[in-house]
Amino acid sequence: GRSHLVLLDGSRDPAAAHRDVFGARLYGGDLRTRLLQELILGAGGYRALLALGIRPGVLHLNEGHSAFAVLEAIAQTMEEEGRSFDAAAEIVRARTVFTTHTPVPAGHDRFPDDLVEEHLRPLRERLGLSRDDFLRLGRTDPGAGDTFCMTALALRLAFRSNAVSALHGRTSRALWRGLWPDRPSSRVPIGHITNGVHVPTWIAGEMALFFRRHVAEDWARRLCHGDVWQKIGEVPPEEIWGVKLRLKESLLEFAARRLGRRHERLGLPGPPPALDARALTIGVARRFAEYKRAHLLLSDPDRLERLLSDPARPVQILFAGKAHPKDDVGKGILRALEEQSRAPRFAGRIHVLENYDMSMARHFVQGCDLWLNAPRRPLEACGTSGQKAVFNATLVLSVLDGWWAEAHDGQNGYAFGEGLTHGDTALQDRRDAVDLFDVLETEVLPDFFGRSPEGIPLTWIARIQRALATLAWRYNSDRMAIDYVTRCYLPAAGILSSDFPADP
Repeated sequence: GRSHLVLLDGSRDPAAAHRDVFGARLYGGDLRTRLLQELILGAGGYRALLALGIRPGVLHLNEGHSAFAVLEAIAQTMEEEGRSFDAAAEIVRARTVFTTHTPVPAGHDRFPDDLVEEHLRPLRERLGLSRDDFLRLGRTDPGAGDTFCMTALALRLAFRSNAVSALHGRTSRALWRGLWPDRPSSRVPIGHITNGVHVPTWIAGEMALFFRRHVAEDWARRLCHGDVWQKIGEVPPEEIWGVKLRLKESLLEFAARRLGRRHERLGLPGPPPALDARALTIGVARRFAEYKRAHLLLSDPDRLERLLSDPARPVQILFAGKAHPKDDVGKGILRALEEQSRAPRFAGRIHVLENYDMSMARHFVQGCDLWLNAPRRPLEACGTSGQKAVFNATLVLSVLDGWWAEAHDGQNGYAFGEGLTHGDTALQDRRDAVDLFDVLETEVLPDFFGRSPEGIPLTWIARIQRALATLAWRYNSDRMAIDYVTRCYLPAAGILSSDFPADP
C-alpha cells in the first residue's frame, strides 16, 4: 500500500479497454503489436508519470521492454530545457538504471527497421535524429544492418546496468561485448545484483511461527542479519522435521484434491493414483521452456523406474507449470510428462498437476522435500523458485547455474552437472542427466532415508539448517532492495556524499 500502481491501456475509450489489443493480452499478436505495447509502456508510461505530477529522480528499466521511456525522457528534457540530443541524453542517462533478466537470445526483443520508423518517427523527429542515427541506438553492431534491439538501446542509454546473478553477469558481459568492441568481456560495464524473493508472499505460516520461536521474534524485520540465522543450528532436529512433515502433509492433501477433481472431470476409470506420505517428494514447478529441461529425468526411463520403484526408498515427483503460448516445444514437454505419468511403470510415482498458479506454487515450495531445478547452464539468469523453497525448509537440487552457482557450498543443498558447460548441448544434457541420477542415488536418497532410532533423518536436517543459516539472509528481497538502493539508485539520483566513477 505504499507504492502507486499505474495501469495503461491503448484505448481512448475507457469503456472499450477490455477490447484493447495492445493492453488486454500480454502474449500473442505479431511484432507490430509487440512494438506498440512497448511504445505504450515506455513512452506512454513516462508521459503518464508526468501527467500525475511525478518527475522520477531515477528511471529503472527492467528488461528492454520499457526502454522507450528513456527516449521520451530525453525528448521531454530537450523541449523543456532547450538542449541538444547529446546534452539531454547525458542528463537522462545519469539517472537511468537498467536490469537485464535473461541470457536467452529470444528474450531480447528485436524489430525490423521499417517497423521502427513507421511507429517511432514522431519521437525520432522530436529527438532531432536522422533515421540512421536513431536506428543506430538499437544496433548490437553499429556497423551492421541488423534489427533494432531494445536491450542494446537500454544498455547504451543507462548509467548503470546489471544482471541478476554473478554467473548471469559474466554471461551478459560476453553476450553484449559487441556494444563495447574495444574492451575485453571482463570490462564490459554490466555488473550484477542477485535476485531475492519476497519472503512474506512465499513462506508457510507455520514456518513463520517457527522462525519467531527459534530465530528472533522480529525475524521478518531482520532478514538480512546473518547472525540471527545462525541460531537455526541450535534447533533440535525433531522440531524441524515435525514442521516439515506437517507442511508436506498439507501439500499432499492439496495435490490429492487437484488430482481427484481432474480424474473425475475426465471420467477416468478407477480411483486416482494415491500419493505416498513416506516417499521423498520432489517438486518440479516452473515455466516449461526447453532449456529448463524439466524432463531431464525422463532421458533414461529404465533408470528412472528403478529410482522411483524401490519400496525401501520410495520416491514421487510432482510436476506443474505452463509453457509460453507460442512455445510448442515447451507444450510438448508438458504433454510428454503427462503421458509418462499415466504409463504403468510410473503410475502413482509421477504426478502432473494442472492449472498452475501462485497458490499451487506456494504449496509446492512449502511442502516438497526436494526442489529440482535443471536448466542448461548458463541459461538460467537467476531462478528464484529455489530461494522460495529454502525459506520453507525444502532442500534444493540444482545445476550450478543462476543464483545456485554462487550460493551452493556443498552442504546447504545438492548440485549436479559439476558446473560445466559443453559446446554440444546434446552431450551436455546426457552428462547432466547421468550426474543427476548419480547425485539422487548416492547423496540425496541416503541422506533422506538414513534415520536415527527416533526416525529422524539427521543428515538431511543438518543440510536444512545449513541452508537456512547460509542462504536466508542473502536471498531475500530486502537485501536485493538494499543493493539496488546503494549500488544503483543513490548514485543515479546524485545524492551520495561520496562516489567514484567506474573504471573507463
